[in-house]
Amino acid sequence: MDDSSTIHEPRPQEPPCAVPPEQPVSARPPPHWSPSSPAPPLASAVTTDIGAAHDRDKGNGNGKGQVITLTGRLAEQSRFPVNPGGAAAQGDRTVFRSLLFDKDGNQVGETGGTCTTTRVDNGGAEACVVTYTLPGGQIAAQGMVFGHLVPGPPPAFDNAITGGTGKYDRARGSIHAETIGTGTRRFTLDIER
Repeated sequence: MDDSSTIHEPRPQEPPCAVPPEQPVSARPPPHWSPSSPAPPLASAVTTDIGAAHDRDKGNGNGKGQVITLTGRLAEQSRFPVNPGGAAAQGDRTVFRSLLFDKDGNQVGETGGTCTTTRVDNGGAEACVVTYTLPGGQIAAQGMVFGHLVPGPPPAFDNAITGGTGKYDRARGSIHAETIGTGTRRFTLDIER
């Protein structure tokens, strides 16, 4: 997979986050799930390319930054709807964990987080809080995802890096996420310290 290219795919009418049947029951879609049900924005698979990380001069006099490209795969997902079996509602929550891999397919970490629906009209919106656990530390991120109730693959989004631990201590910046296939996401972490 070429991590330098942007992939634009039409929105096929297939599950946005397919989970193989051999996954734990908690990772399988709930009984009321249908192909038009949305997947949580970060629960979709992700692959991490720690090897693609590089330092670069931000040109702002504040030091250096780092860009890390991540790709991952959903490992577990649980949904907690306000109206079980009914329509999406404000307060619906999804809890998820994805395994992270480098460009060679080696597992290098994981994500874990929650998303809570804040709006159901105009395609929906949800607030998400996610932690990326990587070699040498963790990165905390949060932000809004818009359009998660629109049928098809989960939408692209940008969230804020709000901090970190270890080698990511005091990290700031942003994360851009895009769906690159059924159940697969590419995250680009633009880290400033």
